[in-house]
Amino acid sequence: MNHDMSILRLILDASVLVQLVMLSLLMASVASWAVIFKKRRLLGDARQAADEFEKRFWSGGDLSSMYQGLSRSGQPTLGMAGIFESGFREFGRLNRQDGLTSAQVLEGARRAMRVAQLREVDRLEQSLGMLATVGSTSPYVGLFGTVWGIMNSFRALGNVQSATLAMVAPGIAEALIATAMGLFAAIPAVIAYNRYAEQVGRLELRYDTFMDEFSSILQRHLRRPDQQPLET
Repeated sequence: MNHDMSILRLILDASVLVQLVMLSLLMASVASWAVIFKKRRLLGDARQAADEFEKRFWSGGDLSSMYQGLSRSGQPTLGMAGIFESGFREFGRLNRQDGLTSAQVLEGARRAMRVAQLREVDRLEQSLGMLATVGSTSPYVGLFGTVWGIMNSFRALGNVQSATLAMVAPGIAEALIATAMGLFAAIPAVIAYNRYAEQVGRLELRYDTFMDEFSSILQRHLRRPDQQPLET
């Protein structure tokens, strides 16, 4: 007896449950690849924006002018620029208030920068959990489809007098496709998650370093008259 052992034929001849497993794994793979490409662009833009802002920040210009330029842009300020804008705005507001100590002014500015940093990190980490879920669960989903398909193949053998390899080979082959699809969905998701999580961690470290350096600059300018420029 000749059997068509092409992958497409094996998928079409699989049981409904195994086909549903394959479909779910295919959808998970497509979704994870969409996230992979989106996060690649997002993190690349975040690194480039941090590089450009640091270059401008340490160029020795007037930080007040830089802040005003960011405020007048009309665009949401993200990344390191957003941390700077939040800290500078809070510093200027508190520094003009009476009754506050220098430590309270500086702590308020740092608190505002920390909030902006947490929001930025949350934005960068968005959808990474989906990659982790796909990477950790897809092999087990595929294994479930494989076990179910093999079980059906052996159940069919109970209705025949003489079993041959040719009788069970198609059923086992179609079941193993589910495992292969599970691995196909999981491996890129795991690799991307580890890589992007590391990149987010590096960006978070850069933000922490910038906050410390900017706090030192603000500390040197505490209680200075508004007409004096604030520079790095």
